[in-house]
Amino acid sequence: MKVAFIGDIIGRPGRTHIKKELKKLRDEYNIDFVIANGENASHGFGLTSENANELFKAGIDILTGGNHTWDKKKDILALFQSGAPVLRPHNYPDGVEGSGLKIINLNGTNIAVLNLMGLYGMPQVTNPFIVAQEVVEQLQNDGIKHIFVDFHAEATAEKRVMFELLKGKVSAICGTHTHIGTDDYEVAENTFYVTDIGLTGCRDNVIGMESGVPIKKALTGIGGHFDIPNHCKTIFQMVVVEVNDDGRAIDGFKIKSLSDKGVIVSKAIVTQ
Repeated sequence: MKVAFIGDIIGRPGRTHIKKELKKLRDEYNIDFVIANGENASHGFGLTSENANELFKAGIDILTGGNHTWDKKKDILALFQSGAPVLRPHNYPDGVEGSGLKIINLNGTNIAVLNLMGLYGMPQVTNPFIVAQEVVEQLQNDGIKHIFVDFHAEATAEKRVMFELLKGKVSAICGTHTHIGTDDYEVAENTFYVTDIGLTGCRDNVIGMESGVPIKKALTGIGGHFDIPNHCKTIFQMVVVEVNDDGRAIDGFKIKSLSDKGVIVSKAIVTQ
C-alpha cells in the first residue's frame, strides 16, 4: 500500500496545482490513499466547505488541520457536523467540536489518521506526546496497524521528539505548519518520518504569501494582513510512504512538482 501526505495547501494557487497534478500522480505512482493538511486552503486562513469539496474531488481522501482550523469557523463546524473526512488537532481540550482521529477502511484494511498540534507558539492544547502515546496504544490494542500522524508544530525539536517516541509503533509521522520543506525524510524502525513536508502553493515569496507585509514587519515591527499573490510560481510537495500488510513502512520518497520546472522525485533514506 502507498499512502501520500501533502503539506500545507496555501489558497487558490495550491488548490489549482493539486487539481492539475494529483490524479495524474496518483495513477503514475500507484498511490492508494492521500492525506493533506488543509488549514490554509481557503485564501491562506482556514477551510471552507466549498474548498474542502473541491479538494476531495481533486483526489484527496482526508484533510487535517492545525492552528488555523477555526479561521472559517462556520464552515469548519458544518464540515465536522456533516461527518466529512476533515480533522482538527486531537489534543484540543475535551469538549471542542470535531476530532483529530479518523479510521477509514480501505479495501479491508483499517487506516488510522491522527492529527496532533505542538506546544511551542501554538494555541492552547493539551500535551501532544501524552495524547499520542494513549491513542497509539489504544489503536494497537484494537488491532489497527496502519497509523499515520500529521504533527502540526512550529518547533523542529518537538517533531523529532515525536518521532523518537513513536518510531516502530506507527507507519509514518509527517510534520506540517512551517511551510518550509525539509530533506530529512527517512525510514527507521519501519516508521517513515519527515520534519516538514513543505507548502503546496506559491513558492516565490514568503511562505506562500505576498512579500510586502512580512518585509514591512521585519523592518518596522508593524504587521498587516497577509495575502496570497494572484500570480506566482507554484510548488506541489508530497511524500509517499510504502507500507506492508502489517502497516510497517518499508520505503518512501518525496515528489516536488514545480510549475516552471516539472517533477522532481527523491528517495528517503532507509535505516532499518
